[in-house]
Formats: sequence, C-alpha cells, structure tokens
Amino acid sequence: MAKRPTRAGFERTRNDHASETAEDYVEAIDDMIAARGECRVTQLAAQFGVSHVTVLKVVRRLERDGLVTTEPRKPIKLTRSGKRLANRCRERHDIVYRFLLAIGVSERVAAIDSEGIEHHVSPATLKRMRAIADSAGH
Repeated sequence: MAKRPTRAGFERTRNDHASETAEDYVEAIDDMIAARGECRVTQLAAQFGVSHVTVLKVVRRLERDGLVTTEPRKPIKLTRSGKRLANRCRERHDIVYRFLLAIGVSERVAAIDSEGIEHHVSPATLKRMRAIADSAGH
C-alpha cells in the first residue's frame, strides 16, 4: 500500500502548481518565437484557450519575475532566465514522454500525460525516468 502524502508533499504540490503556468507559458513563448519569429498575446490566448486579459495577467507576472520583456503592441520576448526555464521544461517534458513510451504507454496518451506529470516530478524521479527511457532506446 502506498504511503499517504505528508505535509511536505502537499506543500511541494502547491508550489509545483504555482510554477506550472509560468513554465507552460515560457515554453509556449519559446516555441512560437522559434516557429514564427515572434510571440503575441493573441497567439498565446488562442493556444491556451483563454482570454486576452488572462494572458496579459500571466505575462505581467512573468515580466515581474524576470522571465519575459514586453512593450505595448510589440511581441513578447524571453529573457535569458526565461529561455533557460523554457529549455529545462522542454527537457523535463521530453524525459517524461520518453519514459512513458518505454513502459508501453501509447504515443497519444504519453503526449497528454507528460504535459501534466512534467510539472510534478522530482529531480530524483526524473533521473530514474531518464535512465529507464535511455536504456529502452526512447
């Protein structure tokens, strides 16, 4: 039987949820810049299925946290810190996805599940997931 989460476990989950939106946004911004040469608020709103106002609130928080820079009616730009975070998120996502494939999960389900799992996996677990994915050739 699995051990019940402790107070520390619940606290970590709350912290993970708090950073999840920032991580999703910097990764999306980086992807859009790579694919289209720029990232606009309207593009993020369409991708995440949220309002323009919601995106503006998140982008303001990202700017406050030093992850993006913005100017009125200009594309959103990642700072060096934002780019580093996007790269770490992409790597973590890739490891979780490859691990899920290695244990026999379908590509479709692995793509969906890895999006949520990536935000909550500890460095120790991620290290083991990487080892398993690598040994399975994924």
